[in-house]
Amino acid sequence: MLKPLNNSQVRKFKAAAQLLDAMLKIGKAGLSEGFIKSVDAALAQHELVKIKFADFKEQKKELAPALAEKTSSHLIMRVGNVMVLHRPKPAAEAPAT
Repeated sequence: MLKPLNNSQVRKFKAAAQLLDAMLKIGKAGLSEGFIKSVDAALAQHELVKIKFADFKEQKKELAPALAEKTSSHLIMRVGNVMVLHRPKPAAEAPAT
């Protein structure tokens, strides 16, 4: 379960997202299993991912929260045909002593 973000964290991520280019595009296949795996891998590597709707622009209001839920991430924002997801990297395990 993800810990909710406070307003200052959301503002910080929105500001950082302004500088990003879209890494992924939702195309004709929509939220296919392969696309969800790609988003999951991008979140694991980058934490903050910008995704553009190339297709399914009419369904973006429903698809954006669905994708966030399927990837266990926060929907930071959805503006126009772009959405931004954030998922914190898991804390490194402390070495056993």
